[in-house]
This record gives sequence, C-alpha cells and structure tokens, in this order.
Amino acid sequence: MGRRGPEKHQRYASQRPSGQENHRREARRHHRIWAGQGQAGDPVSVRYRPRWLELVLLLLAGAIVLGGFFLLSTVRHGHLVAGDFRYPALYVGSTLILSLWIGRAAPLADQILLPVVALISGVGLLVVTRLGDSLGHKQVFWVVLGEVIAAAILVAPRQVNTLRRYKYTGAFLGLFLIVATILAGTDINGSGYRRWIGFHGVYFQPVELLKPLMAIFFAAYLDEKRELLARARLEIGRLTLPPFQYLAPLVAVWGLSLLLLVRQNDLGSALLFLGIFLAMIYVGTSRPVYPISGLCMYVVGVYLAFHIFPHIRARTEVWLDPWAHNAGSGYQLVQGLIALAVGGIGGQGIGQGHPALVPVVSTDFILAAIGEELGLAGAAALIGLLLFLVFRGLTVAMRAEDGFAKLLATGLVATLGIQTIVIVGGTTRLMPLTGVPLPFLSYGGSSALANYVIIALLLKISSSTAAQKQ
Repeated sequence: MGRRGPEKHQRYASQRPSGQENHRREARRHHRIWAGQGQAGDPVSVRYRPRWLELVLLLLAGAIVLGGFFLLSTVRHGHLVAGDFRYPALYVGSTLILSLWIGRAAPLADQILLPVVALISGVGLLVVTRLGDSLGHKQVFWVVLGEVIAAAILVAPRQVNTLRRYKYTGAFLGLFLIVATILAGTDINGSGYRRWIGFHGVYFQPVELLKPLMAIFFAAYLDEKRELLARARLEIGRLTLPPFQYLAPLVAVWGLSLLLLVRQNDLGSALLFLGIFLAMIYVGTSRPVYPISGLCMYVVGVYLAFHIFPHIRARTEVWLDPWAHNAGSGYQLVQGLIALAVGGIGGQGIGQGHPALVPVVSTDFILAAIGEELGLAGAAALIGLLLFLVFRGLTVAMRAEDGFAKLLATGLVATLGIQTIVIVGGTTRLMPLTGVPLPFLSYGGSSALANYVIIALLLKISSSTAAQKQ
C-alpha cells in the first residue's frame, strides 16, 4: 500500500504533458488567434489580423487629404498655419484606429472599402472646410462619430443574420421617426417642411436612418419569401404575379414610406427608396417583371404628380429651362452650371474660386464647388471613386453565400449608387434636381452617420463571407 501512492503519482505524471509541450500548444493557439483563425467563441479583443494593404492605402489617402489642407492653409494665409491641421489630423488618426479595430472585429473584411471611403470623405471634409471652418469642424465631428458607430456595428451583432429577426421592428421604427418628424419636427431652412428633429441645437434627419433600416427589412422579407415571390400564381392577361398576401407587406411598407416622403416634399429620397426597392426585388426573385412594372408605375406617378403638385411642376420647368428662371427658382441651378463651367478641366485651385455664390452649395450642390475648384478632372475622379466603391460593394454582394447577406449588400450598395446618380444628374441638369446628399462628400451629420453604417455592414458581410469559405 505504501508503494502504490508514488507509483500512481508517477503514472499520472507521465500522462500529463510536459511544461515544454504546454508551451508549444499555447504558442500554436496564439498563432491561430493572431492569424484570425480563432474559434467562434474567442473574444473579439484577442483576435487580430494585420491588414497591410488597407493600412498602406489609408496612409496614401491620409497623405493626399493632409496635402489638400496644406494647400488650403497656404492659400488662405500665405503660409502654413499649424492650427489648420488639428481637425484633419483627428480624422486621419481616427480612420487609422478604425482600421486597427477592423483587424480585430472583422479581420477578413474587404481591404479596399475603407481606404476608398477615407479618401472620398477626406476630400469632402476639405471642400466643406473651404466653404466654412465651422462647417468643416462640425463635419469632422460627425464623421468621427460615424466611425465610432461603424466600429460598434462590427462587433454587435456578432452575426449579420441576427438583423433579420428585427426586420419589422426596424422598418416601423424608421416610419415612426418620419411620422414624428412631420408632427413635431423642425424646419431649419425655411422650406415650409419639417424634415429635422432637433435637440439642444443638434439636428438629425430621420430619413437618413430609414435607408439602412428599409434595406434590412427588404432583405429579410425577400429572403424569407423568395420562393413564393418567384413562383407566379396570379395571372392578369399575360402578366403573372405572386399571391397578393405575400407581396402586400412588402408593397405596404414601401408605399407608406414613399407617401410619407412625398408628404414632406422630399422627392429625392422617395426616388431613392423606389430604386432600392426595385433593385432588391429583382435580385431576390430574378424576375424582370417586378422592376419593369415598378418603373411603369413610377412613370404614371410622375405624370400624375406633375399635374397635381404645383411645386413638382415648377421644379420640372426649371429643369427644362433654368435660364428663363435665373432670377428666381432657377438661380441655384444656373449658378451651379456656371461654377462647373468656370472650373474647366483643371479647376481654379482649392480656395481660389467663388463657390459660395451657389445657394446651399455645401449640401445639394457640393459637386459644383468641387467642379469649380478641382475642375472636371477632380470631379470625375471623385465620381469614379464613388462608382468604384459601388463596384466593390457589388463584389461583396456577389461573393456572399447567404441569401439575406447578399440581398442586404445589394440594397446598401444601391443606396450609395442611386444617390450618386441622382445628385450628379441633378447638378449637371441631366435630370430634375432632387435634394439628396452626395455620399461622403456633402455636408450633413445624418448622411455621414448613415453612410458609415452602410460601410460597416458591408465590411461585416465581406468578413463573414470570407470566414465561411475558409
């Protein structure tokens, strides 16, 4: 009996791994975590993967942005003023921190999205600051806050699919905010329409929040009813439609949002939601009958609105012949066209034009300010970056294997793409002007926050897709 204790102890000791073996196992585990291959339950705080391509591109974008502020400071003061770099340096630093955070929270995310956004947003901050220091400082605050919100979205919820559970909650939250804006909102620009909710001097446009919320709702509902919507059962002549009870909730939420936006005279956002709806329902069902019928309904609606609403008729007349109204309702469009013409190919140079002559130039007509001071070359480069951003977003959507993620990415990208087309077309008189901001370039806190929510969701989807394929 006295000898069994030591023998038993020696036997168990031989079965236990040595300290050296434990050290090797721990090193291998840490290596997997460092490479972003930790298990699903690993804490986000220890799962990190360097993103060198993203970092290099961000440094290049930051150098371009800081170089632009260097030129602006020199033009304004005749020499470099160090204080002019506080806010742009804050923006560049916060963007680099966001990149490091993405390496922990979404290490496999697309490494091109954030640098493209950083460059576009940085140039937007430069142009807005050129229009007014106070505007630029406020915009930096909103952009940094948008990056903080994006960082939070990357870790909560852990899975994108979690959002599908709250499709009705999100949709009705957005519609509730629109109704609350109509009933108790604020008209800060004297247009006669309440589009803002204010609190202690800080104003927010709920319609911007409605964009990602509607995209989430459409994606969840279309993914859930995909087969039912794709199989046609109701025949009207040669036209076949799905059962009305499955299509009704989708059309009801979409129609209600459009009705509320028309009630606010926010026709640009109404057109945007129509485009998002048609793009997502086509991707969800692969049936061209939906976008074709939707466009036909839109044409009929525009015709009726032209004859019913005087302000729509007036806006159309200004679009057709702005020079006949250059002293009144066409003044803004005429001044914007003149600014684009004065800019020429190379532009007047940052800080050397007169973009302030264009009314509301920091929001609706930011492209006119860019065209005047950066020229056609600068404006075309920024539009090209926006279109490239849309292309990368579509790449994320095509690579996604999950139906909800694919539809959500499509809706988010459609939001950015349609906004770009609508505002560029309105500024250049290719289509009637509608009051939607140019993504990442126009001044506006609500738009900045919504855009960074969109980018965060795209990053999250791309990271999840890459993780599933490993």
